[in-house]
Amino acid sequence: MTSRILVVDDDAAIRTVVAQALRREGFEVQKAASLAELDAALRVGVPDVLVTDVVLPDGNGIDRVRELLAAYPGLPVIILSALNTLSTAIQANEAGAYDYLPKPFDLDALTRAVKGALARGQGMALASDETLDGGLPLIGRSPAMQDVYRVIARVVANDLTVLVTGESGTGKELVAHAIHDLGPRRHAPFVAINMAAIPRELIEAELFGYERGAFTGAVARTAGRFEQAAGGTLFLDEIGDMPMDAQTRLLRVLQSGEFTTVGGARAIRADVRIVAATNRDLAQLVAAAKFREDLFYRLNVVPIALPALRARRQDIALLSRHFLDRAVEAGLPRKTLDDSAIAALEAHDWPGNVRELENVMRRIAALSRDEQVRGAEVAAMIGNAAPGAALPADASIAAAVRARIEALAREVPQALDDGTLYDRIIAEVERPLIETLLARHGYNQLRTARALGINRNTLRKRLDDLGIDAGR
Repeated sequence: MTSRILVVDDDAAIRTVVAQALRREGFEVQKAASLAELDAALRVGVPDVLVTDVVLPDGNGIDRVRELLAAYPGLPVIILSALNTLSTAIQANEAGAYDYLPKPFDLDALTRAVKGALARGQGMALASDETLDGGLPLIGRSPAMQDVYRVIARVVANDLTVLVTGESGTGKELVAHAIHDLGPRRHAPFVAINMAAIPRELIEAELFGYERGAFTGAVARTAGRFEQAAGGTLFLDEIGDMPMDAQTRLLRVLQSGEFTTVGGARAIRADVRIVAATNRDLAQLVAAAKFREDLFYRLNVVPIALPALRARRQDIALLSRHFLDRAVEAGLPRKTLDDSAIAALEAHDWPGNVRELENVMRRIAALSRDEQVRGAEVAAMIGNAAPGAALPADASIAAAVRARIEALAREVPQALDDGTLYDRIIAEVERPLIETLLARHGYNQLRTARALGINRNTLRKRLDDLGIDAGR
C-alpha cells in the first residue's frame, strides 16, 4: 500500500518541489497551504507522515502539531522552518516532531527523513512541557549551526554524555549551558571545572572532594565538583589536558556511577550529567597514548562539533549586532555597523572565533567616535591590512602560504599544534579562489563550477559552508 504524505506550507513553490521529490520516491502526496486546509485533509484521513512549516497564514504549525499528536499519538511529523534558531529546533522536538529541517533544506535529506519516519515511527519528544525561555545563549542561523541545534534538541531530554569539540572561543561552554538549561536537570546546579587550570596533584580533590586530614592542609571535609553538581550537570572543560592518572579515576566513576572522596571510604552515588569539552583532537591524543581510549569512548557518546567562526560567516552580522546590544546593557554607547563594516568583519579570519568578535565589538563600542561605524574603522580595530597592502603581483602562492604560517606562529601559536592548521589554510585559499571565479564568470554558478573542475552541487555546498553570497 502506498504511503500518504501530507505537505503543509504556504509557499506554493516549496509545496510543488517537495511533492515532486516525494512522488519520485513512490509516495502519494497531498498538499495544503494553511492550518484550515490541514484540518480539512485530516477529516478525510490521517496521513502516514505530516510535513509542515511553522509560520502559516492562520497560525503556528508547532502549536498545531502539539494538538495533533495528542489526538494521533502515532503520527510522525517533520517540521520545516525558516526560523533557523536553536529555540525553533528545541520547540519542534518538544512538540514531539520526528525531525526538524531548517530552510533551505536538501530534498534528499527530506526524503530520507520521511523514509525514516515511516520505518521507525514517531521520534522521541522532550520530557518537559514547560515554556521555553527565549533568552537562549547560542546565536546563528548558518547551516553549520543548524546541525548543532538539531543535535542539542535531541539530547536535552536524556542523560547521555556529550563531548563538545571546537577551537578556542567557539562557545563550547554555551552549548553545555544550553543542554543543561533546556533539560530536566535545569533546576539543579550547573558546575564547570577547567581541567587545564588545576594543578595535577589537586585534580582528584577538586573533582571528588576530600576528608578532614586526608592531606596536609585538609582541615575540614570539602565537597568536590561531583557532589556540588548533584542532580545537575558537571561540565569538564579542556578535558584533553587531564593527566592520565586522573583519567583513570574519572573512568572508574563513569563506569560504576560511584566515587569516593580523597581519604574517604564511603561510596557516593554520582548523580550528574557529564558534558566534556576540548579544543584538542582526542583521537590523535589516543593514538599518541596521551589520552585513555576507553575514557574517550565513554565521553564521546554524543559528539557535537562546533564550527569555527570563519566557517559560519553568515552569522557574523547577527552576532556583531547582538554583542553591540550587550555592550549597551553594560553601559557603553550605542553603535551601529554600516554595510562596509559588516563586509570588513566577514572578511576577517577570526582566529579567536566568537570570543574575539565579542571583544572587538566591545572595543568598537568603547572607542569609536561615530554612532555608525564604517569599514575602515573596523579594519583598523581588528588590525587588517589596508586594501593596497596586498602581496606583490609576482608573489607565488607558496610564498603567501609561508607568510601566513609565519603570521599565525606570531599571532596564534597554538594553531600550529592544535590540528586545525590544514583546514584553516585550505579555507583561506579556497574562499578567494571561489569568490574570484564567481565574479569572473558573472556569478554564474554553472560556468564557475566548470572552470573550477567541480560539479555544480559541490560548488553550492562549498558556497553554503563558506558563507559566500553567490547572488550578486
